[in-house]
Amino acid sequence: MISNQTEAWFDINWKQVSRKVYKLQKRIYEATRRGDTGALRSLQKTLVNSWSAKVLAVRQITQDNRGKNTAGIDGVKTLKPNQRLQLAKRLKLSSKSKPVKRVWIPKLNKDEKRPLGIPIIEERAKQALLKMALEPEWEAKFEPHSYGFRPARSTHDAITYIHKTLSTTDGKWVYDADISGCFDNIDHKALLDKIHTCPTFRRQIKAWLKSGVIDFGNKGDKKGFTPSTSGTPQGGVISPLLANIALHGLEERLKDWLWNERKYRIPEWNATDKRWGTMKKVNTQQTLSVVRYADDFLVIHPNKEIIEEAKQVVEEFLAQIGLEIKPSKTKTVQSTEGFDFLGVNIKHYKTGEYRSAKRTNGKPTGYVVLITPSKQAVQNHYQRLAQIVDSHRASSQEFLIKHLNPIIRGWCNYYKPYVSKEVFVKLDHLLTHKLIRWAKRRHPNKPRKWAYRKYFTLQQGNRWTFRSETNTLIKHSDTSIVRHITVKGEASIYDGNLAYWAKRVKSHPMLNNTELKLIKRQKGICPHCKGKFNDGDLWEIDHIHPLSMGGKREMKNLQLIHKHCHFEKTRNERKQATNSRAINCTVSQERCEAKVSRTVLKTSGNREVIA
Repeated sequence: MISNQTEAWFDINWKQVSRKVYKLQKRIYEATRRGDTGALRSLQKTLVNSWSAKVLAVRQITQDNRGKNTAGIDGVKTLKPNQRLQLAKRLKLSSKSKPVKRVWIPKLNKDEKRPLGIPIIEERAKQALLKMALEPEWEAKFEPHSYGFRPARSTHDAITYIHKTLSTTDGKWVYDADISGCFDNIDHKALLDKIHTCPTFRRQIKAWLKSGVIDFGNKGDKKGFTPSTSGTPQGGVISPLLANIALHGLEERLKDWLWNERKYRIPEWNATDKRWGTMKKVNTQQTLSVVRYADDFLVIHPNKEIIEEAKQVVEEFLAQIGLEIKPSKTKTVQSTEGFDFLGVNIKHYKTGEYRSAKRTNGKPTGYVVLITPSKQAVQNHYQRLAQIVDSHRASSQEFLIKHLNPIIRGWCNYYKPYVSKEVFVKLDHLLTHKLIRWAKRRHPNKPRKWAYRKYFTLQQGNRWTFRSETNTLIKHSDTSIVRHITVKGEASIYDGNLAYWAKRVKSHPMLNNTELKLIKRQKGICPHCKGKFNDGDLWEIDHIHPLSMGGKREMKNLQLIHKHCHFEKTRNERKQATNSRAINCTVSQERCEAKVSRTVLKTSGNREVIA
């Protein structure tokens, strides 16, 4: 029986399962957009009761999630295939929940510790199942400039939008705020009222919020049960979504205040009299910008007075859900002074006319906005690399390179959309000196030059590289700078625009890997008609050189083209093949007609013999 269940788990068609779940999620998104509450609730219940959603939720928790090997209070941390199948069969929402396991993890380069709440595997699977139903609904509601903990959105999108907001001006005031203990202090009743979902979902979410925690100290010993009166436990699958729902509406509240209550006005320039005239109400959508990534957010406006008054509005909004601003991490600065956000430094630099950014009317601002890795981020990265080198003094060169390369690659990939080349070169220089000391320490009786040549190899371009027999250390400066294009404000992964999301995501339930690779390689353009792939377009995979004409079944011989272009291309190829066969047949016939008679051969006996 167990063997049969194991085989049944591996026999599941996961591509088909993902597509079924995505189609339901897309319908939930569309029902929310058109305001059809009845269809929305019906589709959500259908989703949480479907077999496809249940097995997909179990797979996410037990196989795909990074915390799959982390146990809750029951001590269970891994499941066998037959156990996964049994969990999927009994997965059902209820009004009860077991307590979460609380462990304390240290914050990066800080003495503080962050509480992490770990539910048991079954509760995590339930959370993943309910999240599948709630996320499409709220993706249709979330504000356009909220980027944290949302599918197909990243810190790069938030930072690129900030650059776009600041680049057409000569400086703005920035209110950089951080919420104190966002996950720990959210008011439960306010959150449940804001979610405003069906009774079944509400009871289950309330059970998770009120489940309580069992604290485990640093040594793993239990310290007793503590009831939950506020907050959502960090470590739960659904917690980031609940935090986003709690903070939803901040951008709309600020802009509504500025337009209706503050009635922000600016003087109108009279071109005839060449003087400032009466006060005129302006479109506040263009003058105030709010960017939020999880519990960190920025309020940007050219007027300092507006920023100071907006602080009070922000505090009143947060107080409604039981939150407050953390003063130590909150400040108001001008963009010409620079500020740090999400690991980068954003600053307006004064420059000449030719390098200057331009306003919307085409005139130069005299400034340029540059985004560079923050000093703290650079320092933390180098300290981490140095710590690895120091802790592997007795290890082989190959072992050291294997530990350094993933860290260097990941850090460079994060900062490659920004002005990072100078920082990359500096880090290479510091790391090289650190590795030279590592090599010299291993051979104290050898000259420094001898140790350098033993571990460093001269490669193309006269560059010395830290290299072993089978592996080479990655250089920061080898990373190419590639600018990031920010996501469209209202776009969502559930809107069904496959042509748009195929260029941005690494995987999509409705697209196979070949289609994703081809549309990215072609930059979203059909090579036949030179037009872009738009929402609703049909496309097909085509062989550039047809198989019937000697083409090969390989990736470089494939292209993605519109379906109507494919029909036209195939029609032209058949015409060419027909014409080619006709020409070959004509030539063949002419050759046959020319060889009607044979050569006359003469024998030695003067008789003619026809061969």
